[in-house]
Amino acid sequence: MAGALTPYKTRFAPSPTGALHLGHAYSALIGSRRAMNQGGQFLLRIEDIDKPRCKSAFEGAIFTDLRWLGLSWPSPVLRQSLRSLAYQTALNTLQMRGLTYQCACTRADIRAALSAPQEGSSPIGPEVLIYPGTCRNTGLSPDMAPTLRLNMTAALAGRKGVEFTETGENAGMHFVSAQELLDRIGDVVLARKDIGVSYHLAVVTDDGFQQISEVVRGLDLQPITALQVLLQEHLGLQTPLYHHHRLIRDAAGKRLAKRDDARALALLRDQGLSAHDVLDRLGLDHRV
Repeated sequence: MAGALTPYKTRFAPSPTGALHLGHAYSALIGSRRAMNQGGQFLLRIEDIDKPRCKSAFEGAIFTDLRWLGLSWPSPVLRQSLRSLAYQTALNTLQMRGLTYQCACTRADIRAALSAPQEGSSPIGPEVLIYPGTCRNTGLSPDMAPTLRLNMTAALAGRKGVEFTETGENAGMHFVSAQELLDRIGDVVLARKDIGVSYHLAVVTDDGFQQISEVVRGLDLQPITALQVLLQEHLGLQTPLYHHHRLIRDAAGKRLAKRDDARALALLRDQGLSAHDVLDRLGLDHRV
């Protein structure tokens, strides 16, 4: 179901797996300012489903860093670690629609199957390797196969593609064809016994639950938007607007990552920089 939700609501959704850096600051500030300009809400969501990597110290630092930037949000915040029932309900919906299958393939199996891809196919996508569908028609049980995948072919049945409205870079209506989804996304993982639910399913479930009207995030995530819109359609969720903003890069032009400690907000603060200094580095005015 496409179309904007009202009133305006957006979210900043970091994972507590490392320190926030300048790229995170930019995204949070852009989201907060868009909410402020439209008289809406800016929410903080903690995406902590990757339990082995998530640390309470990192979560505490997220709150400290964002408050230092002058941001505020309603309490309590939503935590994905407390949403397992909602995610299981979403998975059950997709399973009942015949849109999933169990998979027993390892990463090594997938690499071997893709060692000689068909001409014109692209083995690179959101999961690095596009799954070739080895287990799609095997009928494996959950006991035999620990991974649950989306059957992209079934999910696209009767569809020419999906579309979404972009309000950031390259604003306008974006259409992604069914063939592009098959070639560039493929049968993505929805859940796995060792990690639980995947990012893709969790994020659309939470955006729907929180009635997010516009998703504000980096341009690097634009390629997976069509997949998330497709999941929204099958789960009966409203599709928000999408605002994909520019990425903050280092001097070499490389996108910042959590391992870039030199640009961690806590370190910059310890070095004596102020929140206004950070705004200057990001090319933003001092309005918070």
